[in-house]
Amino acid sequence: MSKTNPISRLLFFILRLIFAVKESADKDLGNPKKILVIRQHNQFGDLLASVSVFRAIKETYPEAELSVLVSPDNFYAITKNKFIDRYFVFNKSAILTWQYLKNLKQFLHAGYDVVIVPATVSISATSCMLSRFSDAKKRIGPEELDGKINKLNFLFHHRIKLSWLQHPDAHVSDFSLDILRPFGINTHNYKSEISFDDTDKFFAQGFILEYIKAGEKPVIGFHVGAGKPPNRWPLDNYIRLIEELKSEFSAAVYLTGSSSDKEELEYVQNKLTDEIVVFKNKTIPQLAAIISESTLFITNDTGVMHVAGSTSTPQISIFGPTNPFNWTPVGDNKLFAHKSEFISDVTYEEVYEMCNVILTEKIKSNNEK
Repeated sequence: MSKTNPISRLLFFILRLIFAVKESADKDLGNPKKILVIRQHNQFGDLLASVSVFRAIKETYPEAELSVLVSPDNFYAITKNKFIDRYFVFNKSAILTWQYLKNLKQFLHAGYDVVIVPATVSISATSCMLSRFSDAKKRIGPEELDGKINKLNFLFHHRIKLSWLQHPDAHVSDFSLDILRPFGINTHNYKSEISFDDTDKFFAQGFILEYIKAGEKPVIGFHVGAGKPPNRWPLDNYIRLIEELKSEFSAAVYLTGSSSDKEELEYVQNKLTDEIVVFKNKTIPQLAAIISESTLFITNDTGVMHVAGSTSTPQISIFGPTNPFNWTPVGDNKLFAHKSEFISDVTYEEVYEMCNVILTEKIKSNNEK
């Protein structure tokens, strides 16, 4: 909404008149027993890359109950997350349904001591309003982001200025914590986290045994799709890479994806010399489990990149327009390839050489055992 729009000015005047709270300079949150984080406005990958927020809260207040409000688009990023005690899916399309509205109100009025609205790439007006509708005694949210004022910052008792511009190469898992650091909430572990149980692990192992039949071969997974077209490395590069790794390392390979990757998956399958299996439409814990059983995982810059990032499996992430220093998974064996804003500028040779180094080292390590 434009600042000069009289209707916009009137709307914010009314909202401020009804919902504004007095800002507090006291950064002592006491010993909160119930904490709510609202992340319904973030994409799946954004949320998964920002697990450090949940880890920091639990490390600081291990006895507190942590609840999270998510969306239909990102909730699966936190399924089985060990830091989160409960979550609720905020669905705008169901907001006028009486039973849903009742359930939402019950979730927001659960006796919270603190509600937190983080912000990374944008500030959500909906998230800010939802925080105000909660019964939390203290509300923490962004005052501004990268110099852009949050017009709803008057809803928060604690208003935090956030600026990625001051540290443009800061990782999202680090930057996400800036909303918490003024209150002494922090962590030194920025790694993402996806918890999977024995059922997921047995499923993944069974998949490899039944469909891949790897034996002593290296198992390599590929995610060739991405929600944003500029984040998709050319499929012919993937095809060439798969064929070369199968030839040079006798690698057993598989593809991951969902129904939204149908065209990309079919193109690769049809172009490859041999048949390739697809680990498709599986749960996030199942996906994390099979990646954890793999020797190497190669992916575009997309949500699945962060799933792989939560495992200890060596990984190569291919970037185009996004700054890899902000978004590449955290870890010693998490590599990335990036040349320019055009992902096609990353050559096949560059990615193959990275694969060659990882796999050669793995073979050498296995031989020394």
